[in-house]
Amino acid sequence: MENPPAAPSVVLTPWGMTTADVPHCLLVTGMPGAGKSTVTRLVAERLPRSARLGGDELNKMIVSGFVWALGEPADEAARQVALLHRNLCSLANNFADAGFTCLIDAMVPSRAKLDFFLSLLTPHPVLLVVLSPGIEVCRYRNTIRDPRDRFDFDGYEALDNDMKREFGDAGWWFDTSTLTPDQTADRIVRDAHRRALVY
Repeated sequence: MENPPAAPSVVLTPWGMTTADVPHCLLVTGMPGAGKSTVTRLVAERLPRSARLGGDELNKMIVSGFVWALGEPADEAARQVALLHRNLCSLANNFADAGFTCLIDAMVPSRAKLDFFLSLLTPHPVLLVVLSPGIEVCRYRNTIRDPRDRFDFDGYEALDNDMKREFGDAGWWFDTSTLTPDQTADRIVRDAHRRALVY
């Protein structure tokens, strides 16, 4: 007679009790300049087993033929954005299956894009944090970046309105306008498991 399968082990993480077989994926989004790259790296450093997956880094793997998200031709730009999101989710699933909490730094402009991420990350629980320090803070932070990392963008108002309209009720919209990156990371580690869970 076969032995019944062992129950999945349960571990205590900074985000509460989770099964070791199904670690969380933390999807962090926000407008250009919101602090996604910095915050995801700082959160990852605070967790015992973590992997940070950045959209910008994955895009740099395309050596020839890259078209950025708002570039031309538009159909090729959209195809490459979808490819990026699939690659991010594939890597996240691989790391999560190996017991790592994944921090995904990605621009999620619409509910359709959010649902695309959620569908590809199933069955891993997903925490969604939208860094929302406000348009003027994002603009300022973008201007003080290293010029190589600066994102020339003039659609803040439309993007902010679209995101709030499409998925303003999902996850944790976190106003970080008065917080340092380290304070932001500390709050995410402390509170994301309560405020940011989505499926």
